[in-house]
This record gives sequence, structure tokens and C-alpha cells, in this order.
Amino acid sequence: MRGACFSPPDSALAVDGDVAVGERSFVVLRYLDVVLVVIALAPALAFGAPVLGYAIGGGGWVLQRVVAAADRRWTRRVTEPLKQLGVNLFEGFARIWLLAGVIVIAAVAGGRRDGLTAALVIFGAYSVVLAIKLITGPPRRRAVQ
Repeated sequence: MRGACFSPPDSALAVDGDVAVGERSFVVLRYLDVVLVVIALAPALAFGAPVLGYAIGGGGWVLQRVVAAADRRWTRRVTEPLKQLGVNLFEGFARIWLLAGVIVIAAVAGGRRDGLTAALVIFGAYSVVLAIKLITGPPRRRAVQ
């Protein structure tokens, strides 16, 4: 129990139990889509989803998440707002084309069922990301130098 003479520190570096829990839950939320893609593998295969389609779709989704993380670091180095907008648009469309290519590759390599499975895996994972973004609100803005 905190007494009247003990006030919580105002420092951004202060370690508080609630802050640590909040940061951990934020990390879990950030990668919940990847976790769900992995967890949904067993039930999907048990219900007859094609292994190749699920593997290609899930692998493509994880690959685009890795590319997104690298692109975020690359975008942070751009300081001019107009160039930053251009980089954001380029990387967003590039990841969309990557996912579209993954679906086509699954369909060509394994057939229509594999392509459909890859598309559904990607759709499901994207829906989770969209729901999380809607719930958590817009990202914090960083100061442009």
C-alpha cells in the first residue's frame, strides 16, 4: 500500500509493475496475428486444409511481417515528411504485392485449394491486425526533426 508521502516516479525510465505488464501485453498484441497463424495450423489441418497452401500462406504472412519491421526501421531514418510518405506508400504496396504473389504461388504450386487456403490464412491474419489497430487507436506520432 502506498502512503501519502510516496508518489509514483514521473520518469519515463521508472519501472512499475503496471508498466511492465502493459509493455508485455503490447508486445503480445503486436504479434498476435503471427501467434494465431501458428496456433490455427493444427485445427486447420485437422479440418482438411491443404498443408502446402497453409504453409505458403502462413510463411508469406510471417515474411511480410519481417519485411514490415525492417521497413519501419528504414522509414524512421527518413526525416523529410514528403519522403517519409513516399517510403510508407512504397513499402505498403510492396507488401501487398508480396502477399498477392504468395497466393498466386500457392495456387500454381498446389492448385486452387492451396491458393484459397493461402488467401484465407492471409485474410484471417490481416483481419486480426486490423481489429487490433482499431481497438488500440492510432500509433503515437514521433516528432519530425
